[in-house]
Amino acid sequence: MLNFLSRPWILVGLLIANLAVGASFRPVMEAAGGALLDMQMNGADALDLLRSMTADQKAAHLRGTLLNDTAYPVTYGALLAGLLWRFGGSLRTYLVGLPIAGAALDLTENTIQVVALMGNEAFLGLKDVVTPLKFGLIMMSFLLVVVFMALGAIRKIRTQSN
Repeated sequence: MLNFLSRPWILVGLLIANLAVGASFRPVMEAAGGALLDMQMNGADALDLLRSMTADQKAAHLRGTLLNDTAYPVTYGALLAGLLWRFGGSLRTYLVGLPIAGAALDLTENTIQVVALMGNEAFLGLKDVVTPLKFGLIMMSFLLVVVFMALGAIRKIRTQSN
């Protein structure tokens, strides 16, 4: 599967899909009244935001979480894993676990938020751990992609100049 995800045309498709899904959040944010629960780094802030929402805003947020925010971690997780598999060299076997874990945590966070948006706020406290860890793994994955792509570009330039 990772060999498939690391093909150039698949990576381009994943990038386009990721950008499209990312852009699709704008109407969700407008319908939900602005900020989304995903961007709240802890349960207390998420609970405050949730309690400030109207029923219509909660319904819009719920639809966005189920549709847009389910597709988003799948696209960015696959894209980052494919890029790390392609450019990660001998470390790639270990590196691909980072974006996969980040995407899995994002889906876990989405589940917590869906349950809260449906009226059960009891699990929002899990965001205290899940959300910062998710963002950390995603950012680390992105930075590693940049580093390994830059190293690959440098190697290519050096071999072409010799």
